[in-house]
Amino acid sequence: MTISDLRSTDVGRYWCGVSRTGKDIYTEVKLEVVQDSCCDHNTTVQSYEEDSVSLSCPYKSEDENNRKYICRGKQPSTCLQQALITSDNNINGTFTLTDDKATRKFTVKITSLTRRDSGSYLCGVQRNNGLDVFSAVELEVKEWCCVNSSELSGTVGRPITLKCPYPPRHRDNRKFLCKGDHHKNCADIVTSQSRFSLQDDISSSSFLVRITELKAEDAGTYWCGSDSQWSAGNYVKIQLSLVFPQQTSTVVEPNGSIVTPTPGKPVKETTLFLYVGVTVATVLLLLTISLVVIYKYKCHKVQGAGNMNRNKPKQAEAEEQISVADIYENQDVVACSQQRTSKQHSDHHRYDDAGEDQQNSVYQNFSSTEDIYCNQKYIKAKR
Repeated sequence: MTISDLRSTDVGRYWCGVSRTGKDIYTEVKLEVVQDSCCDHNTTVQSYEEDSVSLSCPYKSEDENNRKYICRGKQPSTCLQQALITSDNNINGTFTLTDDKATRKFTVKITSLTRRDSGSYLCGVQRNNGLDVFSAVELEVKEWCCVNSSELSGTVGRPITLKCPYPPRHRDNRKFLCKGDHHKNCADIVTSQSRFSLQDDISSSSFLVRITELKAEDAGTYWCGSDSQWSAGNYVKIQLSLVFPQQTSTVVEPNGSIVTPTPGKPVKETTLFLYVGVTVATVLLLLTISLVVIYKYKCHKVQGAGNMNRNKPKQAEAEEQISVADIYENQDVVACSQQRTSKQHSDHHRYDDAGEDQQNSVYQNFSSTEDIYCNQKYIKAKR
């Protein structure tokens, strides 16, 4: 008989019966129901990412030959079905299980740890009669890091000294300084740069790295090392930022914010490259504007000269027309003068022949009318 979805009310005594002629046969069964969680006590283990750790699981002598296993979580009812490794198959990826029957402990080793390996584990021992036995382990995987971390600020063009402590047991190890965002991709900087020098001080379990003249590209993350195996906790992480002695230009940070570096204020490595880019772009923009202004000025000057040349023929034509009008009016004045003279001679002749004063008076009036006309022409010509 199978009972699913057990509850606390299911606890009690049950009888399994077989009906037959005469007296039936009965078997008594006592059912206990416990919470699907474990355990009252657990062991805490700490380690670092990329490192390895061993989880120790004790058991009783009567379970020496029973199956051992380990699973994640705190639910005993599903632990065996979700086991990461068992004693039947003691190697599974990064997990290895070994059983030491002399000390009645089995050990599960996990290699190449990551932060995702942190959490609760159950060490289980399978029993043929009754519930399996469990012990709980809490694993904490920390970020790979160092003896300590520090932040320093330097000035471009000036020297700086980095202090790197190391464990006393590493006094005879090779010391080095490398640069990179992570220790996996950092490069030994002392051997490749003549501006860097290293001096070991065994008495203080530390070594000093001196940079004689800081440059903009020196900003970044440094790792002081004394262990070629890169064991966690044996290194010093240094974040070096730089400032400029004279700095007034505006710099754009990678996140889009505007920053105006000032003397004594740290400038990040990415900010230095952005500052150079903004400065170059500003100079190019100013040169472009200057060329456009000069070009427009020259074009305006050439257009002005062309307009003056075009105006000259029109002015000359107007002056020529005025001159022709003057000549025409002068000719009229001359004609009037000649006409006036000829009429005077004609009148004198007629006066001698006729001797009549009346005709002479009429003629003179007529002559006066012509004189007025000619005078008007003359005045107009003079204008």
